[in-house]
Amino acid sequence: MPTATLPPGPSSPRFVQIAHGLTRPRRGMPRWRDRYGDAFTVTLPVFGRVVVISDPTEVRQLFQTRADLADNLEPNLGRVLGSGSLFALGGEAHRRRRKLLVPPFHGRRLTAYERIVEEEAVRQMATWPAGRPFPALPSMMRITLNVILRAVFGAEGAEFARLRDLLPAMVTVGSRLAVLPLPQVDWGRWSPWGRFWAMRREYDAIIGGLIARAEADPALDARDDILAMMVQSRYEDGSPMSRGDLADEMLALLAAGHETTANTLGWAVERLRRHPRVLRELVEEADAGGRVLREATIAEVQRSRPVIDIVGRRVTADSLRLGRWTLPKGHTVMVNIGLLHENEAVFPNARAFDPYRFIDAKPDLYRWIPFGGGARRCLGAAFATMEMDVVLRTLLRDFTLEPTDEPGEPWHSRGIANAPGNGGLAVVRRRTAPARPVAAATAGRSAPERGTDAATSA
Repeated sequence: MPTATLPPGPSSPRFVQIAHGLTRPRRGMPRWRDRYGDAFTVTLPVFGRVVVISDPTEVRQLFQTRADLADNLEPNLGRVLGSGSLFALGGEAHRRRRKLLVPPFHGRRLTAYERIVEEEAVRQMATWPAGRPFPALPSMMRITLNVILRAVFGAEGAEFARLRDLLPAMVTVGSRLAVLPLPQVDWGRWSPWGRFWAMRREYDAIIGGLIARAEADPALDARDDILAMMVQSRYEDGSPMSRGDLADEMLALLAAGHETTANTLGWAVERLRRHPRVLRELVEEADAGGRVLREATIAEVQRSRPVIDIVGRRVTADSLRLGRWTLPKGHTVMVNIGLLHENEAVFPNARAFDPYRFIDAKPDLYRWIPFGGGARRCLGAAFATMEMDVVLRTLLRDFTLEPTDEPGEPWHSRGIANAPGNGGLAVVRRRTAPARPVAAATAGRSAPERGTDAATSA
């Protein structure tokens, strides 16, 4: 067996490194990178001793590594989303489940969901105050939650009203618990885990009823919601998903399809207010029916303000040679998304907010990785991108977003995801021009010429 060769790292006590990772995750990683280079070994909460990498060649190699050599992290999000969710599965089980879940999130079906996204955006934005600051993030959370509920279940009713109240609390508590060790003592409702498990039991009861109703629906074939498709889906051997696995996957879809997308939209508002030329050209493009700059802007928001810090793998072979390093079996290797996105060799002038970098060059999916990469790349990436595009298009069409010269908002950790510290403060005024139909808004793909004073502030 090859001798393990790990990168250097801090020598401070483990509890100091763990405390640093919990309290200052965005500051600690760049400091360690500056001191030890683009790979270092450090102790992180939940995962223990890990190798953190950000060299693009090593990142690509890791994402291309077969599952029998390096597979799913342990522990993983299955501890809050359920052991039957895609986030918890590895190896062949992950491959089979992923193949089963691909159809609802790709192709023409996404076009059908656009109407739902626009309806929810228009409904929520109608409540926005005119001419005074308000945090956009809560509105974005409500938009994305309502969208994913309607896309998953396809209807409204008492159960959906209860889920609208229950899920935000579950996601908030679960996101924070996911980065903490499991408790050794069950304190029941007096502990965060106890409160989370109580909410999970209520969720399971609601979802169990919806699954049973779908299974008994004689018109199930005519439905186009995700639950109907998942109930009817079959593995290669003809077997269906179990009810427990369906409930776990529903929770994973509802949580992942709600929190991260909303945070990115909050960051989009925060970034655009501080880059008036980009904002002005986005409005001009939207009015002309284009979308190229808008798509590039969404990609740049995700590059410069990634809402997820890390993705990773666990070595399952006896050892894994990864670039300059040899990792032993059971060792964890993490990709720090922020460090890769700030790499000047990958993205020149990386600290600048510059959507134009993506106008003529589509993101390299091994270097631009807000959705992770490889076989475990986020299944809902296309859905989330469509949703962000429609929400931003609706905002630009119906409102004037006022720019500001205030400093950028600080990063705020919500546990798993990073959000703008002030909630993406916005000041808007409704535009007087009549709203254009969706068909006109999706036509055309020409981008404006690149401005000579493209925004450069971080």
